[in-house]
Amino acid sequence: MAGRAISLVVLASLSACGTDVAEQHPMPAGSPEAGLEAIRATGCAACHVVPGVEWPMGRTGPSLEGFAARPLIAGSLSNDPDTLTAFVRNAPALSPDSAMPPMPLTESQARDVAAYLYTLQPR
Repeated sequence: MAGRAISLVVLASLSACGTDVAEQHPMPAGSPEAGLEAIRATGCAACHVVPGVEWPMGRTGPSLEGFAARPLIAGSLSNDPDTLTAFVRNAPALSPDSAMPPMPLTESQARDVAAYLYTLQPR
């Protein structure tokens, strides 16, 4: 009986690996295209490597490559759409030790940025 339960847990976790990003992080009100434009306009790449942004390629913050597959934001926050939207607008409010400053983004722009970040799959 215990072996069967373990097998079911393993199968469930393996099937989650193939889950589409849109299912893992649904962003119905966000536009990835608008998010990339907001990332460029706000200057996120001054601190982060951002796929889709050629220059600059900041090294102060972590690379955002493969962001969609990360379970945590800033190493301690659940990587879900609402948390990410709030974090990209005002990181210190959620993570006081974060070096990321509050960003001049509207709620809608932050959702767009989150939608773009959720397109960034690991290579």
